[in-house]
Order: sequence, then C-alpha cells, then structure tokens
Amino acid sequence: MRSNLTKARTCVYNINYHIVWTVKYRRKILNGKVEEYLKKELLTIAKEKDFIIHAMECNEDHVHLFVSAHPKISPSYIVKMCKGITGRKLFLQFPEISKQLWKSTLWNSSFYIETVGSTSEENIKRYIENQKGKE
Repeated sequence: MRSNLTKARTCVYNINYHIVWTVKYRRKILNGKVEEYLKKELLTIAKEKDFIIHAMECNEDHVHLFVSAHPKISPSYIVKMCKGITGRKLFLQFPEISKQLWKSTLWNSSFYIETVGSTSEENIKRYIENQKGKE
C-alpha cells in the first residue's frame, strides 16, 4: 500500500492542494513577527478545521500552502478559513499594518489553487482508456 494514502472510516484518499493568495495591493507586510505569527495561526487553523499543512512559506506579499484534506472538506472552505481567521487576527495583533491597507482588508479576494497528486494526468487518462473490455 502507498504510504501517502490516508484511511478514513468511509474512504481512502490522497487529496492535496497547492494554494497561493496575496496581500491586498501586494503590500510587503509578511515578514518578521507578522510572518511568524501568521504561520503559527495557520497551523492552529489546520488542526482545528481538520486538514494538514505539509509545507508553507510566506514571501513579503503572498502565502504558499501545500495541504491535504478529507474529501468532505472543500478547497474553498480551507482558503476561506485560512484567509478569514488570519486576516482578523493579524489586524488585532499588529494594528500598524492597517495603515498600509484600506477598509481593513488584509487579503486580496482571489486565490490560486491546484490539485497535486502522485499520479500524472497522462497516466490517469491512459489507465482509464485501457479499462475498456476489462472486468
């Protein structure tokens, strides 16, 4: 059995996402104590909301996450929780960053997401095409 599979009560899965989002107006505020606090909060959110952060990195104006989640947890829910909770908490913890942003909005409303698996797209297509006639 592959080691990257997760067994749940009703399914076995390997669902991973690469998620990226940016600070509003691409302001360079994610450094030092802000970055450290953000990473700590993201790990707390992941634990509370039942998904796993395998890797994360912050550049000064954007965040990268590599996460795994149960199929019942939608990727948009993961992003919503991460951005919503951290946005509120960062403004409370570091009120000075609100001077660089307007309307108390920390994160840009959009995000990038990509599914990441252990099998390539071509291998899956080939496997499905080869199933015809097999029992």
